[in-house]
Amino acid sequence: MPTESGSCSTARQAKQKRKSHSLSIRRTNSSEQERTGLPRDMLEGQDSKLPSSVRSTLLELFGQIEREFENLYIENLELRREIETLNERLAAEGQVIDGTELSKGQLKTKASHSTSQLSQKLKTTYKASTSKIVSSFKATTSRAVCQLVKEYIGHRDGIWDVSVARTQPVVLGTASADHTALLWSIETGRSLIKYTGHVGSVNSIKFHPSEQLALTASGDQTAHIWRYVVQLPTPQPVADTSQICGEDEVECSDKDEPDVDGDVSSDCPTIRVPLTSLKSHQGVVIAADWLVGGKQAVTASWDRTANLYDVETAELVHSLTGHDQELTHCCTHPTQRLVVTSSRDTTFRLWDFRDPSIHSVNVFQGHTDTVTSAVFTVGDNVVSGSDDRTVKVWDLKNMRSPIATIRTDSAINRINVCVGQKIIALPHDNRQVRLFDMSGVRLARLPRSSRQGHRRMVCCSAWSEDHPTCNLFTCGFDRQAIGWNINIPALLQEK
Repeated sequence: MPTESGSCSTARQAKQKRKSHSLSIRRTNSSEQERTGLPRDMLEGQDSKLPSSVRSTLLELFGQIEREFENLYIENLELRREIETLNERLAAEGQVIDGTELSKGQLKTKASHSTSQLSQKLKTTYKASTSKIVSSFKATTSRAVCQLVKEYIGHRDGIWDVSVARTQPVVLGTASADHTALLWSIETGRSLIKYTGHVGSVNSIKFHPSEQLALTASGDQTAHIWRYVVQLPTPQPVADTSQICGEDEVECSDKDEPDVDGDVSSDCPTIRVPLTSLKSHQGVVIAADWLVGGKQAVTASWDRTANLYDVETAELVHSLTGHDQELTHCCTHPTQRLVVTSSRDTTFRLWDFRDPSIHSVNVFQGHTDTVTSAVFTVGDNVVSGSDDRTVKVWDLKNMRSPIATIRTDSAINRINVCVGQKIIALPHDNRQVRLFDMSGVRLARLPRSSRQGHRRMVCCSAWSEDHPTCNLFTCGFDRQAIGWNINIPALLQEK
């Protein structure tokens, strides 16, 4: 039986070749590790802006990825060797499988199928682990419609809140952990007035709907109402920032933060005493807002309550109880006597003061983590953001389930809605600011590079729809506020 003995001999030779090839690969890998050991040690010894713990973790992860690819590479080589051996044996013996001769083209088809399976395995294995790394290098397509216009630098600590005045002259307000609130000229970026009446972190700022009054909430357990009078300086030409809009995004360290050790706001007028002080809370007052008409104000506190005050007398009108944990935000409806409060208890509540004798409340339970903010939009909609990395759009007439859900990759802070264009601005813990429409479609992401954008957590955003220059303002814990020009027609056309 010469054919059988030849087949056995061929199989033994193929087996020996595979063993020798596998051994040679192992020797090559070990020698490569010995050769690359010194450069790796040298690399670990080089200076780096990354913390040592983060760097070591990255090196370990990349090492694991390298080992996995190495194993797959070896498996692929052995598979190809087996295919070639089978091809040679069948060609020599002329055997028939399933009654047909296995042609060389069929062997190539099988090999191609095996390679395709291996490729799919590679994609499936590493798609999840590398998607975040790859996405950080992708260039955003929205730079042409979202451009940085002005930076507002002067606070000595992180900025929690930003707001735009509703009356003329239109100014920008910021609330900071440095115990102050600042009013800014939007065009020039100069600070106009500093408020120093609080003895704790200033957590929010809101402007009166018709008068030059500001309402600030603080960690000193109070909310203050203070009057301001500003005279806007002559606007200066705006620098062209479009030239740097095409830069690749890079991560910035704390060393890249603006140097604000010198208090650039020290030369502006200072207000030290409030017109009215609202004192009824037993914990940090995290937010405050004016009810429609401006005769009443609502505050939200870490003492798990929201309080409704009469602005003229500073008397407590109602104490809104029901949340199980600390409140995080409060917002009022622009045209109706409605209030929405959000809390760490994963819910937000709607309070109705349209009928003085009835103060109905509806509880919305759609999130799985802290609800960081909930705001009204046009009509009967509320938009809520949460630490569970989702934003949900609700219909007040049907609170059982949201009409749209936006899923993101980072916790969401105080959101804001452009009422006229129905665009939601989402500030994130990961320093990103994204724009979505009310149906949950992503429109754009604000640029973030070595020369523009926030370098730490973005805390809040505020739209200014009627202002001719800046349309969106953001603030963050990098101690600065930023004004962005959003080209709405181009943004919607890109959608």
